[in-house]
Amino acid sequence: MQRPSALEQAGGVRGLIYSALPVLAFVIGNNIGGLKTAIIAALALSVVIAAERLLRKESIMPAVGGVFGVAIAAGISWWTGSAKDYFLIGIWSNLAAALIFGISVLARRPLAGVLWNSMTGRGTAWQDDRRSRRDFSIATIVLTVIFAARFAVQQYLYQADEVGTLGTAKIIMGYPLLAVGLLAVAWAARASHRRLRAAEH
Repeated sequence: MQRPSALEQAGGVRGLIYSALPVLAFVIGNNIGGLKTAIIAALALSVVIAAERLLRKESIMPAVGGVFGVAIAAGISWWTGSAKDYFLIGIWSNLAAALIFGISVLARRPLAGVLWNSMTGRGTAWQDDRRSRRDFSIATIVLTVIFAARFAVQQYLYQADEVGTLGTAKIIMGYPLLAVGLLAVAWAARASHRRLRAAEH
């Protein structure tokens, strides 16, 4: 059975578009009619996307999760009265992820390896293989750098009140960078699986 590509694991081209559209709608709406228009545009588009995904008989969780995420971001922005706060949760979530992934490397339990092997049911044998730990540590560091870069760039734009540029940065640094991180994880997983299979024979 062929493994899904990094792009497919990140949701494919459709997933990339789905994640970008509400952000784009928010930025355009804010430029045209202000915060209220931006919130309505983002929420309406997220509901349309969710309905389209359900009609395609896709999993309900990504559809509902997408609407929920946009609703929370829009709610914070409405409560503070600032368009830039639409991006607040995403910005600080990236910092939290960078810290968690970075600490996992220092603890010699690289999170990329833990998550991958848990999701694929491969167990914990990789943790006893030094080279597997090294490879998954490299993949985890790549993800850590991605999360840290997202935080640094987007926090700078947030402080500068550059809402339009912040939205663009969120889109560009979203799935495209995640695909790079998943490539690193796939490389580590493939190398680890090959070594562990060879050790069994």
